[in-house]
Amino acid sequence: MLGTCLNQVRQNSPLVHNITNYVTVNDVANILLACGGSPIMSDDIQDVEDITSICGGLNINIGTLNQNTIPSMFAAGKKSNALGHPVLLDPVGAGASALRTQTALKLMEEVKFTVIRGNISEIKTLAAGSGSTRGVDADVADAVTEENLDASVAFAKAMAAKTGAVIAITGAIDLVADGERCYVIRNGRPEMGKITGTGCQLSGLTTAYVVANPGNELEAVAAAVASMGLAGEIGWANMAPTDGNSTYRNRIIDAIFHMDAETLDKGAKYEVR
Repeated sequence: MLGTCLNQVRQNSPLVHNITNYVTVNDVANILLACGGSPIMSDDIQDVEDITSICGGLNINIGTLNQNTIPSMFAAGKKSNALGHPVLLDPVGAGASALRTQTALKLMEEVKFTVIRGNISEIKTLAAGSGSTRGVDADVADAVTEENLDASVAFAKAMAAKTGAVIAITGAIDLVADGERCYVIRNGRPEMGKITGTGCQLSGLTTAYVVANPGNELEAVAAAVASMGLAGEIGWANMAPTDGNSTYRNRIIDAIFHMDAETLDKGAKYEVR
């Protein structure tokens, strides 16, 4: 059950190194604390190898790429690989610019990723080696729907088999796949798209879940994705009439803070294909 993965996070308090974007860095730190993990944010080239060495896993997010942090991502990623630590790639905006696309592709060549998590347009860009996205959001034409679900599941499995990573495609319907199985998850609220950083938060959360559940990466990623979607549902149910997206962000983090295994197992909506 997915709740077992949540319990492992609470019990093990995984320390996660985050090279993430400066738009959402505080929210990523807070959701890691809320789930029972512990965050470290470090992106200086002279610091990252030491920091990632003392952590259990590494979360690389390319949302605000610059020439200072790109070398740090490669250095930290290779150091984590050498230590056998899980590494997650969040290819924010891959397809929106040549820099983002080429950096993500080069990272995939030089660093072995345990998980690659993004929206469908970003993952399609990585699969094809090029593409286009609408800024950092998925193109509506790419969306995973009930009508194209079979093809989308097959694509996620093929991408996982090609990369050796668990592929997490998040949107209205979430897909979490390795080469053989795919969790189809239907938790979440459309209003989550009105908050900057829910995807970034999920990447930090997912890294913690993978670190705390060695050898059970597929289910750990599925548990993280389902818990974030469920937190969106719980947070929205607790909204007052005068609340807006700022309050909703906090309510999602609060829902992660209070979530337990029973709540996750009862509330997770998924099937395995």
